[in-house]
Amino acid sequence: MKKILSYLKPHSGFMTFAFGIKSLATMAELALPYILSYIIDYIIRPLEGQTDVDTGAVARRIVIWSLLMMLCALVAVAGNITANRMAAKVSKTVAGEIRSELFKKTMSLSPAQTDFYTVASLESRLTTDTYNIHHFMNVVQRMGVRAPIMLAGGLIITATLDPVLTAVMACVLPFIFITVYGISRKGLPLFRESQKAVDEMVKVVREDSQGIRVIKALSRKKYESDRYDAANRRLAEKEKKANVTMSASNPVMTFFMNLGLTAVVFAGAVRVNASLTEPGKIVAFIQYFTLISMAMLAISRLFVIFSKASASSQRVSEILDTPADLEIRSAEEYPNKENGHFIEFDNVSFAYNSTKNVLHNISFTLEKGQSLGIIGATGSGKTTLLALLMRLYDVTEGAVYVEGRDIRTIPREELHSLFGAAMQNDFIFAGKINENIDFFRGISDEDIRASAVTAQADGFITGFEEGYDRVLTSKGNNLSGGQRQRTLISRAVAGKSDVLILDDSSSALDYRTDSALRTALKRDTAGRTTVVVAQRVSSVMSCDKIIVLSEGRISAMGTHEHLMEISEEYRDISNSQMGGAVLD
Repeated sequence: MKKILSYLKPHSGFMTFAFGIKSLATMAELALPYILSYIIDYIIRPLEGQTDVDTGAVARRIVIWSLLMMLCALVAVAGNITANRMAAKVSKTVAGEIRSELFKKTMSLSPAQTDFYTVASLESRLTTDTYNIHHFMNVVQRMGVRAPIMLAGGLIITATLDPVLTAVMACVLPFIFITVYGISRKGLPLFRESQKAVDEMVKVVREDSQGIRVIKALSRKKYESDRYDAANRRLAEKEKKANVTMSASNPVMTFFMNLGLTAVVFAGAVRVNASLTEPGKIVAFIQYFTLISMAMLAISRLFVIFSKASASSQRVSEILDTPADLEIRSAEEYPNKENGHFIEFDNVSFAYNSTKNVLHNISFTLEKGQSLGIIGATGSGKTTLLALLMRLYDVTEGAVYVEGRDIRTIPREELHSLFGAAMQNDFIFAGKINENIDFFRGISDEDIRASAVTAQADGFITGFEEGYDRVLTSKGNNLSGGQRQRTLISRAVAGKSDVLILDDSSSALDYRTDSALRTALKRDTAGRTTVVVAQRVSSVMSCDKIIVLSEGRISAMGTHEHLMEISEEYRDISNSQMGGAVLD
């Protein structure tokens, strides 16, 4: 919570002013029962049994004190409204800042860190947890000032009215504090568990929304509905347990307060009967006790809200305090390699989460302007190799060099600017086709069109009535699989980066379109280094160098013709796909 509260520091002056207004309004509210008791005991009660009373003077005094009560009431209303509006402004602004910082931090997490936290958990932290923090900041500025002043001020005023009755009332307060403290200690860990259950439910919703077509195609709606119901029940049970625990505070507090009120009324009646106090003070005392009771209930509610916000703030702070991964290292630690190669993998091995290696002793070089094809069975490590090249993960052993520089020493923006990529699981956002190709890089319309021509996408795009202004749905669901792939290839080509990476990006294309794409890429991206991952031999056979990956190891490397001679695995793949023929 300490880190979250630090966001309030820049607004401390504004908040202090709002607290001042809130305090003034609360004190004006506290004055009302006191004024009423004064009217009863010192203006009205002395008239009992008197016949020669100046009714005009009495009426004027009552009007004056009544006007004072109205003034206090107006100050209380105006002050509370103003302070509440100011509290809403601060909480909105600060919550927005926290949400923005959290999103930036989320975007800066490495893929390994994202895998650790999970996307579903990050989503719930950005939504549910930040809402809990927002709600806490809003309520604490409203009740957190009013309730303590109401509680302390009510006790002080009642002590001046009648110390004996105040002592009777004060006897129940320790029981109330113990109740709130004990229940809050139990509630905090329960709310943490509840937020974890939210993560699980968000995960199910996210997976089902992404795979809705497959779910319907395979008639698994009931299974997924049951899976969601199970997650929903777990969440409901966690929330029920937390809320039942915390909700016990209100009835227990109400019991003690009603007990205290009964004791005050009884003791007050005895004291009035013995002429030890005045009826007006008893009336004021009961009103103050009501105000104090409301203040205690507000404090109890604050503890409930604080418990939720504290659990959420820990989850948010966990992300904000996550140390930077993939830091830029010094050239002294990882010296340059003066060998003239544009890209070099030097004995690279890699394991996800430091477990079993998925790549073993990968070594190869690639010169600028050359093309590299990578082929292999599913799970052989093809996409992982590309992730290491772009430093989405750090190698476990060995090193990756670009122009002789270890990529761990290259600033992230500089390194990533070298690549234009169309990955396996790339995404299309809801927006126009030209916006998806541009991807907010400021690429001219001419270059967007040229990249689409290269990617064989211009034909179907211009076939739409809106052309390049055609609005795509999220994930490009209003395009076919091949159209989505060609749009993504257009995006990769449009940046005119030094290295073009195509990760199985033409798998949905027919052979004719795939052949035309390869011809266009070779023509229009001449001079650019190209790395192609594919399942089809036809997609990589024209590359200057082809790597055959098998279970994370390079089983063979060379040109298509060389591999057909030396690699049985490559030859089997080629023969199974093309019958050994060479296709254009």
